[in-house]
Amino acid sequence: MAKPFSALQRNTYLKKMNQTELDVLVIGGGITGAGIALDAASRGLKTGLVEMQDFAAGTSSRSTKLVHGGLRYLKQFEFNIVKETGRERAIVYENAPHVTKPEWMLLPIVKGGTYGKLASSVGLKVYDTLAGVRKHERRKMLNKNETLEKEPLLREDKLKGGGYYVEYKTDDARLTLETLKEAVHRGVTAVNYTKAETLLYENGKVIGARVKDLRTGETFDLRAKHVVNAAGPWVDDLREQDKSKQGKYLYLTKGVHIVIDQSRFPLKQAVYFDTDDKRMVFAIPRGRKTYIGTTDTHYKDDIASPKMTEADLEYLIKAANYTFPSVNISREDVESSWSGLRPLIHEEGKSASEISRKDETFISDSGLISIAGGKLTGYRKMAERIIDYVLKQEGIKEKCKTDKIKLSGGDVGGSDKLESFIKKAVEEGVRLGLPVDEAERLANLYGSNVTRVFEILEVQGEEAKNYGLPAGVFASLIYGIEEEMVFSPIDFFNRRTAALYFDMASVEKYKEGVLKYMALRFNWNQEEMTKHISILEEEIYYARNPIVTKEKN
Repeated sequence: MAKPFSALQRNTYLKKMNQTELDVLVIGGGITGAGIALDAASRGLKTGLVEMQDFAAGTSSRSTKLVHGGLRYLKQFEFNIVKETGRERAIVYENAPHVTKPEWMLLPIVKGGTYGKLASSVGLKVYDTLAGVRKHERRKMLNKNETLEKEPLLREDKLKGGGYYVEYKTDDARLTLETLKEAVHRGVTAVNYTKAETLLYENGKVIGARVKDLRTGETFDLRAKHVVNAAGPWVDDLREQDKSKQGKYLYLTKGVHIVIDQSRFPLKQAVYFDTDDKRMVFAIPRGRKTYIGTTDTHYKDDIASPKMTEADLEYLIKAANYTFPSVNISREDVESSWSGLRPLIHEEGKSASEISRKDETFISDSGLISIAGGKLTGYRKMAERIIDYVLKQEGIKEKCKTDKIKLSGGDVGGSDKLESFIKKAVEEGVRLGLPVDEAERLANLYGSNVTRVFEILEVQGEEAKNYGLPAGVFASLIYGIEEEMVFSPIDFFNRRTAALYFDMASVEKYKEGVLKYMALRFNWNQEEMTKHISILEEEIYYARNPIVTKEKN
């Protein structure tokens, strides 16, 4: 029996969508599209989703990797955003605790900084209240010595104290995947590397899209009662095709992050700090690495491939060295980086960092439903609003229930049982011959789905030697192909495991074995093999090397 979300069955899934009229066709496989697909399926709608790249390949794998309430939005008096996203992160945490975990954040209070002592104390208190923060996670105010105790690398000369509060860290790409996998489990048909080339119309109303499988060149006409444009930075492209791009439009801003080894930047504690130009930047420890970001600049270049410029790199290095002077990092210390775009809604006269992160829904005369803006944290409520609208058009009364739906991998007994679940999973992994740290990595990566990964390990683990791969990596790869629609090595190394950003050494070490196994499974000819090697090497190069480019103004 074919796996429900296998890269080996992509063509079958497209043919299946082609043979029936869908209730909802979602264009875009980022977190917004995935959330919409899950909500639609959970309310009984026959749903299909297409993504022209890999799932989460755009904005949804290039964020600061925090599911947060947005403390800075208090400064802009956007209380509703703080309230909604703060409460949403608690829901995401409970439904997917393996990919969303609490992270204590330190907010240094410095002389002349963005947040003064009183403003920080009151602001964090309001933040806790609006966001519905749990009692044991409510903010604490620290004096200078207590702040330095939390993070000794901080600049001392202007430091007055600190605020200590909880954010939630995530793996943004895996959060998207787990949402989409749950949607697929509930009946959604989803396919990556499939581009919606042309919208289909009948009597002036949109009735679907002609899509092209970018891997085979085959086209399919997918028909649907409702078409949802959740294409992120490409939303306006579809609105233009629909001749409905009027009034408000997208304003793209670019955010860049850099990754440094803990041996050079031994950060103990996540920090949200002032830059000397009055912006705020995060420095976050993750395993054996520390990452720093983000920038926030208007972007007009190639949407598919935003790159870090010399100016971006210098900005982040300068910001880090200003706040953590003893570290004295240089460009040679940067091991990897990523650049992503935020599709914001244009607001006349506002700078990139001042523009609201509110989402906006556009309904065209043809019936095309477009959604843009918003934050990673608010994806579930964005989906709820879209499907509420669809059901209203259909005259159906069915309430949203995704606040209670465990995402794929989230069936660990609740957030309070995650630790004991991980402990038992690690014991099982060790029993199967895995080193403790590898068993722990897999358990944290896959949550309750690690059981399936371990089954693959037990049955096929010995084959790993044929490809020069560790058994855990090999089992991950098979699981990725068969149950997470991994179609290219870069899907595996980037969106499924995040190794491209946080474990580049393993990418270099295992890329040959991964390519060899995938070539066998997909029966690639030499031309296809060369193409996949080229894509992987290019992504490795861009992750490693700051690109000196001059962007359009």
